[in-house]
Amino acid sequence: SNSYMNACWSVAVAKAGNEDGSGLIGGSCIVDPDGQIVAETKTLVDEVVVADCDMGQCLQGKSKMFNFEAHRRPQWYTPITEQVGAIIRK
Repeated sequence: SNSYMNACWSVAVAKAGNEDGSGLIGGSCIVDPDGQIVAETKTLVDEVVVADCDMGQCLQGKSKMFNFEAHRRPQWYTPITEQVGAIIRK
């Protein structure tokens, strides 16, 4: 879902096998900007997964659906970054 939300490729890495007596779940994968898994590990042993990642696939999401640049409001950054702690309003 984060790949889709950010219109970008994601690589999620998880260790597999047994380490210091603990079983690790594995499940590494590569996800495209549409949120589809294009490559993933299949076992609980060492594996390497690869995928051809066309960065052009990010353009539609970044220029249309999730065009953050069109909706940024820098005038609100200062109040947010200068605040420390909670502000309680009554």
